Amino acid sequence: MVPDPDYKQRPLSKGGYVKRDIAQHRLVMEQHLGRWLLPKENVHHINGNRTDNRIENLELWSESQPAGQRVLDKIAWAKEILATYEKDADKLAPISTEE
Repeated sequence: MVPDPDYKQRPLSKGGYVKRDIAQHRLVMEQHLGRWLLPKENVHHINGNRTDNRIENLELWSESQPAGQRVLDKIAWAKEILATYEKDADKLAPISTEE
């Protein structure tokens, strides 16, 4: 993984623990993407098992939605989504566990 140059992994304590309380699945996704999650992002467990935090079982979801229904509003929203996620597209594709 080549992380985003602006990404700093969450600071660790002397014992090697993340200093700030953060759910493990969110930390796994942050490390995979090489950046912190945005406020409107959450991580979904594909198989529904919240203890299965393998990256193959995690999907990044976004809560953002267009504010209006006008076509121009939807176009602006689509451009915002592309600007936010296009650089991460290869990391967001499903990860195959089959060889």
